[in-house]
Amino acid sequence: MGIYLNPGNDLFYSTVTYSEIYVDKTMLISFTNKCLFGENKEICVSRPRRFGKSMAENMLTAYYSKGCDSRELFSKFQIAQTPDFEKHLNRYNVIHIDMQKFLGRTKNVHEMLDFLQKRVLKEMKQTFSGIEPEETSLIIALEDLYGQCEEKFIFIIDEWDSIFRVHRDNATAQKEYLDFLRDLLKGQPYVALAYMTGILPIKKYGQHSALNMFDEYAMTNQKRLAEFTGFTEEEVQQLCERYHMSFEQTKDWYDGYNVNGVSIYNPRSVTSAMMNGIFDSYWTQTETYEAL
Repeated sequence: MGIYLNPGNDLFYSTVTYSEIYVDKTMLISFTNKCLFGENKEICVSRPRRFGKSMAENMLTAYYSKGCDSRELFSKFQIAQTPDFEKHLNRYNVIHIDMQKFLGRTKNVHEMLDFLQKRVLKEMKQTFSGIEPEETSLIIALEDLYGQCEEKFIFIIDEWDSIFRVHRDNATAQKEYLDFLRDLLKGQPYVALAYMTGILPIKKYGQHSALNMFDEYAMTNQKRLAEFTGFTEEEVQQLCERYHMSFEQTKDWYDGYNVNGVSIYNPRSVTSAMMNGIFDSYWTQTETYEAL
């Protein structure tokens, strides 16, 4: 079990075990299972902050990663009742990366990409014997592994767009980053699935279509992921009954989104209102409007 390669299920375990409110969104896994290895295996989800992006990534990591046994963890959730639950459970090499954390530890994008590759390669060299000790390129190491033993990987990337928010006026840095992601993921036989999330959509950036292999699920069109974008009306009704809160008032306060015909409620706002017993602007109090 590593930090970046084949992580454990600790983060998702903490969410479902210690959170007072957890709404079952595990059927997202049924969707990603259908995308494995196929033409739609590159997925980019863009949403505002506090809409459950990181929770979903931790859930996918806990389900797919070879670094843990999550059978009992998922046994009480909807995904456990699906035919393919056992088929894909903890069967894959997973590389889970938070781009914002790497960017925050370095001075520029070039340093960030170098540091990222060093950290992931260190764990890969400890796990796989077929990587040359002096290898410094993550992409070459992955290509060599696939050539030797057809090892496939699931890539889960959080805050993919942090470079464009921090270095918004640095076109050179943006291009270097886009080129890295393209070379890492586009047309590579070792990619079983790429699930990438951020605030901003892909198509807004770059003068070339470096990441045109991704299917985008933006806030304005979540397509088949609408029910996983926030809390649905049915889920909010159930919470209101559980916490003896008025659904009508909850709807007045927090029903601000209609995503592909699905009424979506902000999870942060709803959970805070239920636990505190008070309606307030919880979501907008977490950060500035621009950041949200």
